[in-house]
Amino acid sequence: MLMPQASVIPKATRRRHDREIVALAVPAFGALVAEPLFVMADSAIVGHLGTAQLAGLGVASALLTTAVSVFVFLAYATTAAVSRRVGAGDLQSAIRQGMDGIWLALLLGAAVIAVVLPLAPALVDLFGASPTAAPYATTYLRISALGIPAMLTVLAATGVLRGLQNTKTPLYVAVAGFVANAALNAGLVYGADLGIAGSAWGTVIAQCGMAAIYLAVVVRGARRHGASLRPDAAGIRASAQAGVPLLVRTLSLRAILMIATAVAARLGDADIAAHQIVLSLWSLLAFALDAIAIAGQAIIGRYLGADDPRGAQDACRRMVQWGVATGVLLGLLVVAARPLLLPLFTGDPVVKDAALPALLLVALSQPICGVVFVLDGVLMGAGDGPYLAWAMVITLAVFSPVALLVPALGGGLTALWAAMTLMMAVRLLTLWARARSGRWIVTGATR
Repeated sequence: MLMPQASVIPKATRRRHDREIVALAVPAFGALVAEPLFVMADSAIVGHLGTAQLAGLGVASALLTTAVSVFVFLAYATTAAVSRRVGAGDLQSAIRQGMDGIWLALLLGAAVIAVVLPLAPALVDLFGASPTAAPYATTYLRISALGIPAMLTVLAATGVLRGLQNTKTPLYVAVAGFVANAALNAGLVYGADLGIAGSAWGTVIAQCGMAAIYLAVVVRGARRHGASLRPDAAGIRASAQAGVPLLVRTLSLRAILMIATAVAARLGDADIAAHQIVLSLWSLLAFALDAIAIAGQAIIGRYLGADDPRGAQDACRRMVQWGVATGVLLGLLVVAARPLLLPLFTGDPVVKDAALPALLLVALSQPICGVVFVLDGVLMGAGDGPYLAWAMVITLAVFSPVALLVPALGGGLTALWAAMTLMMAVRLLTLWARARSGRWIVTGATR
């Protein structure tokens, strides 16, 4: 067995890993939770303008979230590359690698603007916005698109700091960004009477401010260690190539979630409403597990960069134990809180009845999810993107026919979430097989 047994890991080593995981995961969790609060603040402020404005915001936000989440590899790939060089003791090269990721983010952001600005009305129509909501959605989308380069820069710079084993700064910036966004939205929407356009401008300004802070931190580090700030074509190209497999992985995961929502919509209004509730809670639980995965990316990359395969194996096993324990705890919390959770979202007894069995499945699957998230982070930290891409494509191929058969076979929302649990089980098998094989353990400053 290539991953060492927990019993052979000295207690002092386990404690050291625990301290590392907590130090990185707790601030990462805070930063992750702060991110969706941007949309919640916008929704709360715009919602008082009217139903059409809120509906327009919903469509535009969905488009923006999709556009930005597709490029989440800017954070993941950068974290892995930077942490390896940190482990190798080459901080100058680490920051130089991070600058390549930031330059790539700026180029991709410019490309997205070039696409979104002229196509905004067509994209809004594609998402099914009503005639009354479409003008507001188009306005919000066009203005907010101007902030996409800043949003992608934030992703890349977050990856740089995580690779440098710093998750506290992203937490501080995320909290400051949320506060600034809420204040700017309120002031521009109501104080300046700009309506939904004021909300979009407030978000753009807040995102640009966050990007500026990140850039100041990275530039200061570059100057301290003598790293060049100029764009390097070869480095940018290498960052893009490293991100392609993770892009495939992300698109496959997004396809799974979209298929699940489409199937739920075919089951009826009560089922799609219940599905939205369960999916929201599932996503919230994922933040806690993703925080451990982020710690895994940074820690594993550092050990491999330091030519310490045993340290990487020990850290991997300890993080798997954390994933299982966190998953069990989250599952128990969901079961215990289920009488309180559903009434927060709906008063319809039909929707509650549809959501409850699915929610219990989510609770039961949390230990599986815990291991999946951790191993996903471990393999990302190891730079094992090609395997992650193939594993997710296989998972999509297994999930899709099973989910699409749910309406045909007369299954309801519980059957759909059983398919979601199957999806996570397939991910567990593929990731566990890779972790056990040891093929992800490639040491050195570069993979």
